[in-house]
Order: sequence, then structure tokens, then C-alpha cells
Amino acid sequence: MNKKQKRTLLRIILSFVILAALMVMEKTGAAGISWDFPVGFLLFLVPYLLIGWDVIWKAARNISHGQIFDENFLMMIATFGAFGVGEYSEGVAVMLFYQVGELFQSYAVNRSRQSISELMDICPEYANIEQDGQVVQVDPDDVSVGDVILVKPGERIPLDGIVTEGSSMVDTSALTGESVPRGVQAGAEVISGCVNGSGLLHVRVTKEFEDSTVSKILELVENASEKKAKTENFITKFARYYTPAVVIGALLLALLPPLITGGNWGEWIERACIFLVISCPCALVISVPLSFFGGIGAASRIGVLVKGSNYLEAMSEMRTIVFDKTGTLTRGDFRVSGLYPAGRTEEELLELAALAESYSDHPISRSIAAAFGKNVDTGRVQNVEEISGHGIKAEVDGKTVLAGNEKLMGKFGISIVRAEQAGTIVYLAENGRFAGTVVISDTVKPEARDAVAQLRDAGVRREVMLTGDKRSVGEAVAAELGLDQVYAELLPEDKVDRVEDLLKMQSGKDKLAFAGDGINDAPVLSRADIGIAMGSMGSDAAIEAADIVLMDDDPRKIAATMRIARKTLRIVKQNIIFALGVKAAFLILGAFGMANMWEAVFADVGVSVIAIINAMRALRTK
Repeated sequence: MNKKQKRTLLRIILSFVILAALMVMEKTGAAGISWDFPVGFLLFLVPYLLIGWDVIWKAARNISHGQIFDENFLMMIATFGAFGVGEYSEGVAVMLFYQVGELFQSYAVNRSRQSISELMDICPEYANIEQDGQVVQVDPDDVSVGDVILVKPGERIPLDGIVTEGSSMVDTSALTGESVPRGVQAGAEVISGCVNGSGLLHVRVTKEFEDSTVSKILELVENASEKKAKTENFITKFARYYTPAVVIGALLLALLPPLITGGNWGEWIERACIFLVISCPCALVISVPLSFFGGIGAASRIGVLVKGSNYLEAMSEMRTIVFDKTGTLTRGDFRVSGLYPAGRTEEELLELAALAESYSDHPISRSIAAAFGKNVDTGRVQNVEEISGHGIKAEVDGKTVLAGNEKLMGKFGISIVRAEQAGTIVYLAENGRFAGTVVISDTVKPEARDAVAQLRDAGVRREVMLTGDKRSVGEAVAAELGLDQVYAELLPEDKVDRVEDLLKMQSGKDKLAFAGDGINDAPVLSRADIGIAMGSMGSDAAIEAADIVLMDDDPRKIAATMRIARKTLRIVKQNIIFALGVKAAFLILGAFGMANMWEAVFADVGVSVIAIINAMRALRTK
């Protein structure tokens, strides 16, 4: 509980004690004084101002800014009305219990925020740098790219970098939700926010703090509440029209019946005050955003970053999911599995492929370089041109070399021997003549099959895979995983077209999600209703491009996020129905004089407290 909450609690206790003492004195006549105006008014005004001065101040300030109709205004005029008809104790009680409700709401919101901040408590306070033989602590902002920092056992890694010396086990649970540590040694990449285990690490910094993984994640979490769900926007608009409507209704209730029937003005003003207390929309205005905030927190607990409650709401309505193959359903860990030269040796074919691919950072290029196993003399390579969706054209030792798929060979009129092996096929040609084939294989992620099955159980009706690989490879992976549909041999722009076609097939509120690696799939991630990126332990491209980021690339967490989203939406709907139902019933009772001020307090504060407790269940979603 923070200082402001503690002060509010102290005011509540003091005003309650004073109110209770005054009520006992009034009922027993112990003080021997008259409780009529102005004595009773002045005595009860003490606890009223003690507990309600800030509500009155906020109402007056908002009125001066043109924001008249809010809960502070409702409480102010309701309690003023109670004092006006001589119901002093009820007026104080309404303000007292309203503040109790506000304190509970404040505590609940802070508790929810604290739960998320604890889950994402990854912001480093310092970095260790060696200066003049001494290890000194500096602000992470003061460390430059290329500096070497020391990370001691038990410390949080402050900046992204590459281990230059030492080995250790690194706890990545704050980012991925996984409890199993990851082994790192010299040459391994480490990211900020993780906790070093038992070994001393020397890390060469590769990104400044503002560009680091931890900085981007914290910014993402802080901004998540800005993107509101349709339900939240509805509640905001609802409150904007609802509050003035009930104020006008209360005014009519106070004026029309006495004017028409000649009834008791005090009785109808009291009914109007009760009507105002009951009508306060606190339960909806607080509990609905709190529910979504809790859902986002539950997702972050398992290493899933949701960029806004609108995306959480969309996940609950997802009925179609489209997967990119490489890096999403497969490991993306390509290895050369076959060499089929034409007119040369396997070693010569592999060298030619390594030279042609030497300027590319594509996983296929890296796998060829790894298989070659030697330093590539890039001075032999000139005029490299990457042809999107086809492959690479380059000059090697003055000869024109092509390395790519069958489309590339067809584009330049090269006659080839078509390979039928499973895997990614790289055809090579030199000076217009076919030089041979390199076969590169990828493996399906062990968790991919479970992910597909869990999504089916969660209510996803169509599971589709898009790939640039040849049809036989795509169909083999789709068959192994049990996918409904596969589109193969696609260029990047073809993937957008396929997603467009699938979007047209959606009906009603059904949503389509695309899951990809967030690096080459940015156009498709943007076009889908929900873009889900494999975060690759915090890749910049993934965090920037997607609506939802899986920090450890585990596709099973898509179904888990769906379950969180649906539970969150159930809680939101429960709170809306409960709050509106109870308030409607009590508004009718209050208008007909069948509910007193104490029951009005329950209809406001009680409903708010119950709705908030229900909303906090979203944070505890398993």
C-alpha cells in the first residue's frame, strides 16, 4: 500500500470513528444537545469534509474544465442533497463508503500493475565495467556499443551482447516464462533482462540501452493499455452518455412528482439522491480495463507480450490461423543433407554455392557456409544481386553464377536435373550451364504438433501453412502436423495475397491470425487481424512488426494466449451484466422509494468491489 492509500485509509478510519460517535450520541441523546439545523449539520460536516474534501475538489476542478458529469460530481450532488433534506448521517456514510470503494479500486489496480511489473522486473540498475583494473558500476545508458561488461553470478544482464569469455547458465524466465536455464559460453548471444547463473561472463555490448531488448519490452508493456479493446471503448462511450442521462433523470425525479402531485419535496429529493448514488458507473469504468490489464499480465507470465487489449479481445475471436513454415513450425536450423554435382566434384559444388551465397544472411546461406567449413574469400565475388523469391545472381571469378530455386533457373533459361528429395533445393548454374544441386533440410519443431492440436481444441476451425519452399516439402510438413491447407512456392507478395483471400472467407466476428518469424513476414503480419511473431528471444523485427510476441518461439503458447483471452472476455461480460443488472434493479427500487441510502451504497460500492475482485481473476489465469 503506497503513501496516498495509507493517508486515505487513515481518513476513512477517523471519519468512521467520528461518524459512529455522533450517531450514538444522536440516538441516545447523551450530549444533551439539539441535533436539528444548524448544530447537527455542523457536527456531521466535520467527518464529511474529512472524508470527502478531495471528491468535492475534483468535482469542482472538473466542472471548471468543462468535464461535469463524472462519479465525483454524482457523489457531490447526492451527498449535498442528503444534507439538504436533513439526512446528515446518510450523507457522510455515502461519502465514506464511496471512499472505501475507491481505496479498494486503487489497491486492486496497483496490485495488478505490480504483478505485471514483477513479472517484467527486468530493468537493470547498473552495468559493471573494468576501469584501471577496478570493476565499477555505471548506468546502462552510459555503456557504448563495443564496450565489454562483466556480469557476475546472480546479476541481471544489463545490455544485449555476445559472450567473449566465461560460461554459465542463464535464467530467461522473465522473458520467456520458461524455468529451464539456457547454457551460454564464448560466442553465444545474450540479451538484457536475463539473470546470470553461476559463472562470471564477459560480454561485448552489441546494442545501446535504448535499443536493447529490455528497453523495448518495457516500452511495449507500458504502452499496452493505450490500445483499447472494442468493449473498453464501448464502456467509455457508454459512461459519457449514461452519466448525464442519470443526472437529468434524478433532476426530473426530484422536481416532477412534487409539482404534479403536490407531494413532499424532501422525500422526492432524497429519492433523487439515492438514484444518483446507485447510478454511479464505477464498477464498469474500473473493472473492465482492469480485466484486460489482468489478461495481459497473465500472458506476460508465460512469456507472451500482448501489445494492447484490442489484440487480446481479437484472440478470443480467432477462428483461422495461418503459419509461416520456417522458424515457426520448423526449427529454421538448416543443414546441407545432399550434394548432387553435374560435371564437377561435391567439394567444388559446395565451394561454388558458398561463394555465391557469401553476402547473404539467410538461414540457407548460413547452412551452406557451415557445411563448407572454411573462410570464404569474398574478394572472388562481385556484383551480387538478390532476386526476391528466386535466389542470388553473382559473379564468381568473373563467371556468372546463379544459386536459387527452379524459378530462377527458368528465368535464365537453364536446363536442370530436377531434384525430388525432401528439403529445400538450391540449384546452381555457372555461365549458363547447370552445375548441380544442393539439398538443405529443416526439421519440424517437436512442440509444433501439440500446438496445432491445442489450437484445434481451443476452437480454431482452419489451420493453414504458407511457405516459399517447393510443394513436396510444404505438403510433407502439413501432413506431419495435420494442417488443413498448405500454399507452397510463394513469393513474399504471394503470401499477402493468400492471406487476403483467407480474410474474405471469414464470417461475422471471426478473426484471422498470422504467425511468422517477424523478420521477413512484416507485410503479412500487418495485414492479418492479429500478427503473432516468434520473438527469437527478443528480436527487434519481431517486437516491432507484430501485435503479439512469443518470446521463446514456442507455438503452443498461441493456444494458451487464446485461453487467457477467452477467460478475460468472459470476466468482462460477467462484470458488465452483473453491474448493469444490479444497478437497473436498484434504480427502479430507488425511484419508487423502496431502497434507502444504505442500500444505494451497496448498489454502488458493493457492486464495484465484487466486480473488481472478479476482474482480478484474469491475472491468475493458468
